[in-house]
Amino acid sequence: MRWDRSHESSDIEDRRSQGGAGGFGGGGGGFPLGLLALAGRFGWRGILLALLVIGAMTYGPRMCATGPEPAERAQVVERGGGQDELARFVGFVLDDVQDMWARELNGYKRARLVLFRDSVASACGTASAAVGPFYCPLDQRVYIDLSFYDQLRRRFGAAGDFAQAYVIAHELGHHVQNLRGVLGRGEVDSIAVELQADCLAGAWGRDAQRRDLLEAGDLDEALTAAAAVGDDTIQRKTQGRIQPETWTHGSAAQRRAAYERGFDGGPRACGI
Repeated sequence: MRWDRSHESSDIEDRRSQGGAGGFGGGGGGFPLGLLALAGRFGWRGILLALLVIGAMTYGPRMCATGPEPAERAQVVERGGGQDELARFVGFVLDDVQDMWARELNGYKRARLVLFRDSVASACGTASAAVGPFYCPLDQRVYIDLSFYDQLRRRFGAAGDFAQAYVIAHELGHHVQNLRGVLGRGEVDSIAVELQADCLAGAWGRDAQRRDLLEAGDLDEALTAAAAVGDDTIQRKTQGRIQPETWTHGSAAQRRAAYERGFDGGPRACGI
């Protein structure tokens, strides 16, 4: 992907120097019930993480969380230019995606993006990095620990800068949904919400291609990333079996198709 390596975003909040936020607050009830309630806000991966943490506390070292070890975290973004360059890249994508939505949607209100390490406090509660990137509609912020990108590459085979850009565009798709009143309604199926966010990420990909930001192979990187975070892919890699009845984000095929729909047809193809 072509991007300005000197770019600095004014919508980035860098909390990485604060370290872990400590504890799991914000959920109703006591631990571990409060942890489960909070984790549910971040989909089945959050619930899985919570169960692993509770199991580790209950049964000792036989169970462990799925996030990278501290020694790994120190190295995950040292490849390809280092952590500062990756943070600038994320800021460039953040601004580029939001500039598109400002052109497409009247009255678009910009989101902010928080960089953190290990865990972070948001208006939606405190979350571990192992939950992965997430959008909190209560404070209109995207949260990401950059070590997630190493997990995406190493565990799920989704490498490349446009795969990384897809993640940011997807989370900002949730921001668009929030501004349009789609999030927070109990009657909305979560899979449909996630697939629409994938479609909206694809709509930005289409716009980036029109402006000659894409390079050879970038679209394939995004499609690989979309498939890598499909519920069936994650379940197969983490628990060895697929349980469609527990899906919250859609299958690999569904997520690829949703991204392609936005890439081919733009925002209107996504219902926006």
